[in-house]
Amino acid sequence: MLRKIQPAFIITRREVRDQFRDWRIILPILVLTIFFPGLMNFTAEKVIGYVQKFDVPLIGDRLIPFLLMIVGFFPISVSLVIALESFVGEKERRSIEPLLSTPLMDWQLYVGKLLAVFIPPLLASYIGIGVYLFAIYHQVGWLPDITLLIQVLALAAVQSMVMVSGAVVISTQTTSTRAANLLASFIIVPMAMLLVGESMVMFWAQYDVLWWAIFGQILIAGLLIRTGIAHFNREELLGEELDTLNLAWAWRIFRDEFMGKAKTGWRWYINNLRDAIKTLSLPMVLMLFVLILSMWVGAKQADRFPLSMGTIDWKNPDQNLFEGINKFGMFNFYSISGVGYVWLHNLRSLVIATFLGIFSFGVLGIIVLMLPFMLIGYFMSFVSTMGISPFLFFTAFVLPHGLIEIPAIIIAGSAIIRLGASLAAPANGRTIGESWLSALADWAKTMIVLVLPLFLLAAIIEVYITPLVVLRLLGT
Repeated sequence: MLRKIQPAFIITRREVRDQFRDWRIILPILVLTIFFPGLMNFTAEKVIGYVQKFDVPLIGDRLIPFLLMIVGFFPISVSLVIALESFVGEKERRSIEPLLSTPLMDWQLYVGKLLAVFIPPLLASYIGIGVYLFAIYHQVGWLPDITLLIQVLALAAVQSMVMVSGAVVISTQTTSTRAANLLASFIIVPMAMLLVGESMVMFWAQYDVLWWAIFGQILIAGLLIRTGIAHFNREELLGEELDTLNLAWAWRIFRDEFMGKAKTGWRWYINNLRDAIKTLSLPMVLMLFVLILSMWVGAKQADRFPLSMGTIDWKNPDQNLFEGINKFGMFNFYSISGVGYVWLHNLRSLVIATFLGIFSFGVLGIIVLMLPFMLIGYFMSFVSTMGISPFLFFTAFVLPHGLIEIPAIIIAGSAIIRLGASLAAPANGRTIGESWLSALADWAKTMIVLVLPLFLLAAIIEVYITPLVVLRLLGT
């Protein structure tokens, strides 16, 4: 493997050497590496001095780790600019033909470019972190915990890799730097939101959560790299001249894939039902494991976040429990409107999960589907502290409609995983747009054939039957 990847380092050395010759790249890196840590150090010193007047050192203790993370993030933001023009920039400068004519394989060329735009900004980030730590130690005597330092260094690396791998994919699939810069918003906005979330974790001092952020970004970066390699083709890169929006072409691809070769509606349903079961078998196993894991995670939170249930008697629930839910305005039991509310609520959650899954290879979509199961695990653990069997609680409150709804969620999550993972699969002679439209058609068929009917049936059971089961098993 090392022998195969060594030719990629030739491209990496060439690109890094060219970057260090360009003052427009070196100057921002130097400023963000040297000046910015000094600015953050000055900010930390002033804030700590200010809060000490009010005897609230906690703010200062939480601020310094946050600034440490920010110092590590800003230098790697340069990597996004460099990566966006890695291929399309050379195409506009007409210097890409000699590069693509090298005997390197496509994946070696791609990896070489990827490493070239990843290494210099990351080194600058680490130097900036070192400068900041040196200065803050000599001014206020603060040293980070070794675990926190490892987390900050890992965050800088994985955030850089996510931005770089995403930007290089954009650079290979666009025909102008202007288009690449516009599409960069799909990288900048999610990373900004992620940085805000990590900042909240820093101020709450819940540093263990950062490991999950690191793991998630490693997963997404790996999928982005896989996507880039799977859809990189030097002949197509040379042949593309102009990006055009052709809705008729997109609709034709989607329609043909959606309809298939079936002649009748019944045959279409049967064919797609069989294909869905066959193609989603492995994702369904993964989804089942994820949902079980989410229930375990939710159960672990019951002790950390105890819940006061007020006047609800969980040991002896009666009809007042469901009347209270009706008055709360959620939905009406034993009514058609209640069925519609539950069904539309599930569909809305599914749409949100699918939308988020499209931009994260299914990862964020699966997290959305995990949330109800975390709540189930939480309440099962909570009622156990009150002397109620968690399995009896699950049987009464979840199992009646869950027998239908849980398989529907597993199938929906599997379809989202397959839709997100389709971009990372080899193109097989198709463009990345054709591959995605084909996967979207498969997702739509799965929703119509299986998920929507199962959700409707589960909603009917939840509104009409589950309350009766609860009163029968737990009622007075």
